[in-house]
Order: sequence, then structure tokens, then C-alpha cells
Amino acid sequence: MSRHVPPPTSLADRWLHLATGRRTAWVVALIPLLLGAAIIGGLGEGERDRLPTDQLPAGYGSTQAVELAQRLPDTDGSVAVVVFSTGAADDGVALTEQQLGQLGALMGELTSDLGGGGEPVLIPAEDGTAALGILTLPSTSATAVNEEVTGLREQLAAELPDGLTAQVTGPAGVEADLAAVFDGANFKLLGVTALVVAILLVITYRSPVLWIVPLAVVGIADQTAARLATRVLAAVDIAWNESTVGILSVLVFGAGTNYALLLISRYRDELRSEEDRRAAMRLALRRTVEPVTASAGTVVVGVLALLLSLVPTTRGLGLACAVGIVVAALFVLGCLPSALVLFPRKIFWPRVPEVGQTTAAQTRSVWRRIGDVVARRPVVVGLAVVIGLGALATPNLGLRLGLDTADQFLTKPEAIEASERIAQSFPAGTSNPTTIVTTQDAEDVVTLASDVDGVASVRPASSGDGVSQLQVVLEAAEGTEESRSAVVDLRAALADLPETYVGGPEAQTMDATAAAARDRELIVPIILVVVLAALSLLLRAVVAPVLLVLTVVGTYFAALGASWLLFTGPLGFDALDEGVPLLAFLFLVALGVDYNIFLVTRAREETREHGPRDGMLRALGATGGVITSAGILLAAVFATLGVLPLVVLAQLGVVVCIGVLLDTLVVRTMLVPALAFVLGKRFWWPQRLGA
Repeated sequence: MSRHVPPPTSLADRWLHLATGRRTAWVVALIPLLLGAAIIGGLGEGERDRLPTDQLPAGYGSTQAVELAQRLPDTDGSVAVVVFSTGAADDGVALTEQQLGQLGALMGELTSDLGGGGEPVLIPAEDGTAALGILTLPSTSATAVNEEVTGLREQLAAELPDGLTAQVTGPAGVEADLAAVFDGANFKLLGVTALVVAILLVITYRSPVLWIVPLAVVGIADQTAARLATRVLAAVDIAWNESTVGILSVLVFGAGTNYALLLISRYRDELRSEEDRRAAMRLALRRTVEPVTASAGTVVVGVLALLLSLVPTTRGLGLACAVGIVVAALFVLGCLPSALVLFPRKIFWPRVPEVGQTTAAQTRSVWRRIGDVVARRPVVVGLAVVIGLGALATPNLGLRLGLDTADQFLTKPEAIEASERIAQSFPAGTSNPTTIVTTQDAEDVVTLASDVDGVASVRPASSGDGVSQLQVVLEAAEGTEESRSAVVDLRAALADLPETYVGGPEAQTMDATAAAARDRELIVPIILVVVLAALSLLLRAVVAPVLLVLTVVGTYFAALGASWLLFTGPLGFDALDEGVPLLAFLFLVALGVDYNIFLVTRAREETREHGPRDGMLRALGATGGVITSAGILLAAVFATLGVLPLVVLAQLGVVVCIGVLLDTLVVRTMLVPALAFVLGKRFWWPQRLGA
């Protein structure tokens, strides 16, 4: 029997009738879609001049070294290191005098063709099997450096003397290979993400047609968010990089489809009670707005906490994600309902909801049956889940943070192969030297630095405007304990010299690790407070929000521990990128609260009429399917980050994927209901719910 729907009185009611009206729904659906299409077609992504410090933590020595080096007259360029060889050092084939002469001439020609500054440098190895050519490229932007290094590699392949090989590395080579990772990557990532979402929506709805509507709405929202987010970042002059748009796209697709799943699930339920699909959508939207708004608002405030990070690009990611979530929620709540009611209920074919059918809350679904098992033994089930999460979290005791340059790629690019070849014939730190930037007397600094253990050589590189830059070659390879100790000792030896800073790849990795620890100590508590406050306001309770936050935190540590086992086992990683723990925590907690909100808001609704026990069981039956579908979809979407051959994104995708699956399949299905069953009415304190 159709339920009576009161006539519109409030502004919200008028909007609901406007959004679902027979004559107005198509206008409400079309306006945001056309606006999004106009933004996509007419508004390009924001532009901003990138700074060398965009990905470096503010206030640390390696960052200050880069900032001080900007005063040098030849900073408008990037250094490329070319390693010439006859093969591996073990082959023992030395370069002849004739070959060295040919390489010297080639280096002069390359310098002239590239238009770089400075004189070309050719340094033969002591074992005679290799020589290093050092070139200064004229550009500093990632795109331009990538083009110049590509041209350099092509020219070397065409003009290299017979019998020799040449590989390009150094800062320019590494930057070019990093840029190559994102060459067409966002388009590839978008395509894979959309395909994964489409397949999972077809499986979820079991309809060959219905999935098209939410996918189209979320897809337009994704591209609109990318344009608006980068425009906002450019307007407020906050840095972003190539990975920002990729992560933003994954987040918008994941969150947007989650919100769509919740709306469509409730709409399907209401169609089983309402003859008029427009009235059914008004009821569904009215009961979906609160959880979706609360969820989106919590995620927005959570990601904005990243604005407190010391790293400019991390701050940019936080602001971009906030814009993306707002756009996703607006499209799902403001456009999708109107788009859906334009179609008859047969859009759900072949499982068309009809009046009189059993609703999700009334069915004996697999999630309801799991709930019955939990209800019979809530203490046993709860303890088993807690012990399991604790066991998965144990590997975190051996967690190691900080990736060196070679470990940033899933597949080994030319720059890393060249660095390994250099290490065979030169001191290991030659390809990525440590730097010292100072305003003091360069000779005094050279003397102090040369006496430090682990330093192979120190030489002046450039000077001007009262600033000198020295190149320090360490004996140990980057990423080793010996190289880190050498950097620490260098800083200690130069500590008494004003405006003297140690930089370079090893120092930057160490500083990034320290800054990431500071960010976690500051931002993690803020995220927890935000989530706790949001749940408390939504539920008007104290006990339930605290327990829900604790379950999300437990899920995070279990996911991180399980991922660490996977990383150090089959995937063969030696360390976790220093930024992954914070970003994984943010996404797991902020997005994990979605499922808490979806479940407990429905449980609160059912508890008022059926009591705490039956209310939670009915909520499990009603939301179990949508939460599981949403979780699997979100996990799969984050897993698509592995499409990009960059370790940090692959690691982030794995941790979030495992965490979301644990959250939806175990914690939200068993642990949260177990806690509710054990506490009964006390779960909702200080509210008095149920009979």
C-alpha cells in the first residue's frame, strides 16, 4: 500500500518535489550535467609555476639547501649524468684513448645542441671501463626535462661510437623517468577506473541498463572535480603534482559510487511500497540526504586536515580531495535522483521492484543470517574479530619507512640502471650526489666535509651572489645505513657554520621521513577528533561514536600490518613510502566512517520501532548488501592505482584496498553488531532508543 506523502511545505520539501516532478525532473537533471560538461569542455586544468621545493617539507635542511641554491646564477637548469661504458665492470674491457677522445667530442656537441650552461665534463673511472659525462640541461619543469632527456637519449643512440653503451641518469634522468610514469597515466587510470566501476555496478545491480545512469553522473562529476580542484589550487597558490589528479579521480569515483549505491538501494526499497516512483524517490532521497551529507562533510573536514602538512603537495592533495568530495556529493544528491525518476521502474530489469515485495530490511539475506549468528554469541564473535585484527596488526612492529630513488619505481627505468652501473666503477654515491649549499667560505667547508667518515670526495660545483654549492660523493649507496650516517655526520660537522645546509637525495629522504612523522603526530589526532565529533552530532550519542572510531582505527592498523607482510613478501619492497601511513589512515578513517554512518543511521531508524536487537538485525539486512557492494567497489577502485608504475601509489592502493575489505566484510558485518548486541540500549547512550 502506498504511504501518504505530505504536500510540500518547507523549502526542502519543495526542492524534493521539484527534483522529482513530472515536468521539472528533467530540468534538474540536465542543468548540472550541462554545467559539468561546460566546465569540462571550456575550462582547462589550473596552471601554476612549479617550484623545486613543492614536494619538500618546509623548514628542513635539505629544503633550505634548495631554497638557498636559488640564489645561484645557474639554477635555471637540471643536471644530467651520462654513463658511458663497454658493458658491465666485471667484463674488464677498458675504454681506449680513441674512444675517450670521441666521447669528449660528443659531449661538446651535446652541450652545444642542448643549449645548457657550463662546460661539459667527462670523468673516466679508475678501472677504465666507464666514463661519466655531466651536462646541464636548460629546463627545470618536469615536462620540459622529460622532453630534453628523451632527445638526449635519442641523440646518444644515434651518435654513440661503436662498441659503447650510454645511459642517462642524475637528477634530470630520474625526473624524466618519473615524468614518463605519468605520460598519459591519468587517462589510463581514468579508463581502468571507469571500467572497474562499470563491471562492479553491473554485478551489483544485476541490470544491463541501470548502471549507466550512476556511472555517467559520477564520471561527469569526476572530470568536473579535476578542473575545479586544480583551478582552486592555482588560485590560492598551493602546489600539486601529477599524482594529485590521479588520487582525486579514484576518490571521486569511489565516494561518488558509494553515495549512489546508498541512494539507489533505498530507492529500490521504497519502490516496493510506493506505486508512484516519484514519491518513492522523494522518500528515498529524504532518508539518504542525512547519511550522505554527514559522510561527505566528515570526509571533507578530514582531508582538509592535510592543509597542516609541512609538504606543499600534500596540502594541495587535501584541498583537491575536499573539492572532489563536495562535487561528488552534489552531483549524486542533486542530479542522480532526478535522472533516475526520468526512467520507469523497469530500468531495474530484470529484477524490477514491485509494490508488495519484501523490503531489504525484512529479507533473510546472507547479512541478516550473519547478524543472527552474531546476536547469539556476540561476545565470542567480538573477541574473535578483535584478536584477528590484533594479529594482523603485529607486523607493524617491524615497519620501515623511507624509499630511496631506486625504490620509487615498480619497474626499473634507465636512470636507475645507469646508477647501478655507475656504482660498479665509481663511488656508490656518484650518480645522486649529496650537496652542501653555503654562504661561508667554500674552501673551509670543503676541508670540514672532506674529514667526515663516509665521504669519498668534495668538489665545488657553482657559486655566485655570495652562495656556493658543493657536490659531495658518498662512499655508500643511497638508502643504506652508511649513507644516512654520513649525512648525519656531515650536518654535525657543519652545524656551527651559519647558512650552511646539507641537501641531495639522501638528505631529502631523511628529512621527508622526519616530516612525515611530525605530520602524523599532528594530523592523525585531528582526523580522529573530526570523525568522532561528526558521529556524535549525527547520532546524538557518546558511546556508539567512540566504539565506531575505535573499530576504524583497529581496521587501519590491521590493514597496514597485513599490507606490510605482502610488501616484504611477494612484492619484495624493503620499506614503505613515508607518506603512505598518513594518507592511508586518512582515506580509511574518513571513508570507513561512510559505512559506519550507512549502518548506524539505519539501525537508529529501525531501533526506534523494533528495539536495539531487532533494529540492528534489520539494519544489517537492509544495508549489508549496499555496504558490501560499496566496499568492494571502493577497494577495487583504489587498487587501480597499481596501474601506475610508481611504488607510493601502488602501496597506498594496497593498504586502502585491504583496509576497506576488512572494514566492510568483517568489522561492519560482525564487530560493530557484536558491540551493539552486548551493550543493548547503552550503545545509544545518552539517547533512549527502542522499547
